[in-house]
Amino acid sequence: MHPDKAGTAPEQMSERVPFQASKEFLERVDDWSFENRVRSRAEAIRRLVAKGLQIAQAEG
Repeated sequence: MHPDKAGTAPEQMSERVPFQASKEFLERVDDWSFENRVRSRAEAIRRLVAKGLQIAQAEG
């Protein structure tokens, strides 16, 4: 496995999590993805969820 930009090995992707979202939500994800040079919507969602979890954990 190749390390990601943070220098850690990426996790093995083995689970699917289908969900529905509004057009507006996906537009916001796509805008964030473009601004942060993330190539796929799935990767953008993974990164945004990871950021949210880090913030929630830090807040206790």
